[in-house]
Amino acid sequence: ANPAPLDCAQGGDLRRAQEGATMPINKSEKPESCDNVKVVVRCRPLNEREKSMCYKQAVSVDEMRGTITVHKTDSSNEPPKTFTFDTVFGPESKQLDVYNLTARPIIDSVLEGYNGTIFAYGQTGTGKTFTME
Repeated sequence: ANPAPLDCAQGGDLRRAQEGATMPINKSEKPESCDNVKVVVRCRPLNEREKSMCYKQAVSVDEMRGTITVHKTDSSNEPPKTFTFDTVFGPESKQLDVYNLTARPIIDSVLEGYNGTIFAYGQTGTGKTFTME
């Protein structure tokens, strides 16, 4: 039987709970080490070809609320759909902002000996490799 995981608010970690360790909790552990997955979305601006063909932006980004609203660009009366994420970046966002708010904390944790993963997913040609580099 697997022991119940320790509560992250108490500074525990799942590895220690799975191993059934009874050692005291290390007070120097970073509380954010329990934040396993964060979903961050970066919306790209229209490219020159899309602008020349008079395409409209289909999404609006509210960085303060962490929401992206998808609007139908045709003349349908379908209401827009809103999605909430941990962090969102609009088309005007800069590489440095994306790095500082998303990658830097993970890199800092890796340099301190913690495991870290950044998984980039999205449409082909939208800048994932560029952003990761």
